[in-house]
Amino acid sequence: MSASTLLLSLFKYKAWANAELFTELQKLDPVTHHAERQNAIRILNHIFVVDRIFAAHLSGSPHSYAATNTAETPTLRELHSVVTESDSWYIEYISKLRPELLSEYVSFRFTDGGQGRMSREEILAHVATHGGYHRGAVGGIMNRAAVPPPRDIFTAYLHKSEPERREPNRIVENL
Repeated sequence: MSASTLLLSLFKYKAWANAELFTELQKLDPVTHHAERQNAIRILNHIFVVDRIFAAHLSGSPHSYAATNTAETPTLRELHSVVTESDSWYIEYISKLRPELLSEYVSFRFTDGGQGRMSREEILAHVATHGGYHRGAVGGIMNRAAVPPPRDIFTAYLHKSEPERREPNRIVENL
């Protein structure tokens, strides 16, 4: 398996995990669990902002963020919509990225003003793992509010998206 193939699979998993989480998060009552819901949205908004900052770095475009979160908190519906668009952007970006460009370094400035330099592959790995880390925090919030979070694990995604992987002794091509 190539790095490009793995990254594409990880970002498809990320999109799936985000969709599952937003669906289940709607079950968190906005009145009874207002603080928990707002905290979860703030964490998910942070993921989104960081995703967009690094998308700008990857595309060589400026971004408008002065911090890794926004002052205003979007609604769950608004955030779900823009996260879905962002996830699609990453999947398309990786699908079109020539493998030899993965090792290309990108210089950028962090929101704190510090300089940074990472390969495209490192940036993509950071975005994938950063989102997973924070989705876990949202899952903890949901558990404490007695709303079970979805199973946010790569194997669950792989077996749901490719059910033939569950068949015993089946050889799956291109693994």
